[in-house]
Amino acid sequence: MMPTLRRRDYLKTLAGSLGGLSLGGPRSSAFAAAPAESPAKKSIAAIVTVYHHNSHADVLLTKILEGWKHDGGPGPALSLASMYVEQFPKGDMARDMSAKHGVPMFESIEQAITVGSDGIPVDGVILIGEHGNYPWNEKEQHLYPRRRFFAETTDTFAKYGRVVPVFHDKHPGPQWDDAKWMYDRAREMKVPFMAGSSLPVSFREPDLSIPMGSELEGAVGIGYSGLDVYGFHALECYQAFVERRRGAEQGVKSVQFHEGPDVWRVLDDGTVSGELFEAALAATPHRGKVDPRDDPRSALFLFEYVDGFTGALFMLQTVNRSAVAVKLSNESEPRACHFAERPEPRYPHFAYLLKAIERMMHTGRPTYRVERTMLTAGILDRALTSRHEGGRKLDTPELQIAYEPVDYPHAPQPDLLLQP
Repeated sequence: MMPTLRRRDYLKTLAGSLGGLSLGGPRSSAFAAAPAESPAKKSIAAIVTVYHHNSHADVLLTKILEGWKHDGGPGPALSLASMYVEQFPKGDMARDMSAKHGVPMFESIEQAITVGSDGIPVDGVILIGEHGNYPWNEKEQHLYPRRRFFAETTDTFAKYGRVVPVFHDKHPGPQWDDAKWMYDRAREMKVPFMAGSSLPVSFREPDLSIPMGSELEGAVGIGYSGLDVYGFHALECYQAFVERRRGAEQGVKSVQFHEGPDVWRVLDDGTVSGELFEAALAATPHRGKVDPRDDPRSALFLFEYVDGFTGALFMLQTVNRSAVAVKLSNESEPRACHFAERPEPRYPHFAYLLKAIERMMHTGRPTYRVERTMLTAGILDRALTSRHEGGRKLDTPELQIAYEPVDYPHAPQPDLLLQP
């Protein structure tokens, strides 16, 4: 079992490390002009699979190079010191951006992290193993080189005797054994390690949050598109809500994949709340007027938490956003929202993710728990394993991941300093 991390201790340490650093006022925008006394920029090495228009490298790294809106305006207190780019497909931006901004590109991860020197001069590393021509396995997981990127990064730390913070875009893995190896390696080497989706910090429509320590009666999530690529985003959004229930998080003890009539049977027999499903569905933008019960592609990740809470994420192709509905014990009606993925200005939800990365690079500590991402990565891997094994229910002692969440804000409030 992974160790329990106590929120009050974490925040006390974080507040001390922040000192006088200010990243903006309580209602400020990530796109606002920098304050008069901006913190000095921290230098970053970027290790990426590909860098083309609207790739994850573009919507993160271009904000460092050309501002939050990619228009030459203000941006984060970060500078891009070097890049390692593995593939150069048609439409590649890496070479042009390297030349335009004077950012050297290197042929190995070690060279990028050392910037061609005999030490590690950068303040942090961003790993983006997303997009590109990589194989798929029998479970339909896209086998990006995330473990290899992290292994070569940490091998470089070991070789040169210096550790710096690492942010890993999306989830480690994608296979559980690789994700767990990465987590254990980070703990062994004391690497400040953070990962995750941009959507938990994105805009919510309508704007919705619940207090930490809520008495949560139930929750239902909805996701869309590919089970692997977007199932992770939807699970991260779901976990960002349910981790706030009373008692913090102890992890998940079983996972099962459902498809076909079994998806709707769990609603009809009351295993999952029909009221919460309908609330989540009503909050989600739809593709046409097709009833999801008529769509044979509908699927369900059903999982049970250690504390007995039921987790349910419906993957539907009749919608085009992720959503969550929750029911608090002291309220008569559920609350629900969807997570906005606005394309302009230049996918702003990635700006809010970059604000969290920026803070980590300045404080030297993860802005929020990597354990949340480890848990969602594990649920996803086990759901796809259950699917591959004909929907068998899987016991998951390896997912008994205990942690206490951090009350980090979502858009449009990315700059609130966490208080102890």
